[in-house]
Formats: sequence, C-alpha cells, structure tokens
Amino acid sequence: MERCIFCMVARGDLEATKVYENDDVVAFDDIAPQAPVHTLIVPKTHYDSMSSDLPLTTMAALFEAVPHVAKIKGLEKSGYRVIVNNGMDANQTVQHLHVHVLGGKRMSHGMVNFEE
Repeated sequence: MERCIFCMVARGDLEATKVYENDDVVAFDDIAPQAPVHTLIVPKTHYDSMSSDLPLTTMAALFEAVPHVAKIKGLEKSGYRVIVNNGMDANQTVQHLHVHVLGGKRMSHGMVNFEE
C-alpha cells in the first residue's frame, strides 16, 4: 500500500534501523520501544492483519525470522517475548501485520511490564 508506514519501510522509502531482512520480511527497531529491545518484523507484502487472506508461507516467514532477530539482538539465551496484536481490540496501531520481539530485561507476568 502506498501510504502504509510499514510498506514504506519495507520498500526503503522511509528510513528505519533495520535489523534483519530476507526476500519475504524485514525487521527493524520500533521507534517507540516498550522494552530495552523492541524489534518489529513485517512482511514485505501488505496484509492488514492475521485476519487477512494471509498465505501460510507469509506467516511461516514471519515466525522463522524471530530466532534470527533474537540472536542478532542478543536475546537468544536470556529469553524474549513475541507478540502479535490483531485488530483494534488488541491495540494494533498500524494496520500492517507485524510481530513484536521484546526483551533485554526480565519481564513481569503482565503484557510488557518489567520487574524492577
């Protein structure tokens, strides 16, 4: 989509701190991180959400990228959280399917709260 911010990042039209990229997905650091490490993984093809007519190969590509991102960001041993917000009630703020990879500090049992 022409005006989708994540499509713009995937095309290279908008600058982002890219962490990982392959033919199907691109991962970049969130501009408003909710954790010490907060990286987003997005498909290069636009899909509004998991509720879109989403090919299984796209979902596989997203989740295959997760351990690569975790390793690049130094989270593979300490652990990390993977979140997909799907739709308005889940607080999906950008209508382009994306996966959040969060870590860098011990998390509490809440969604993205950290223990002090």
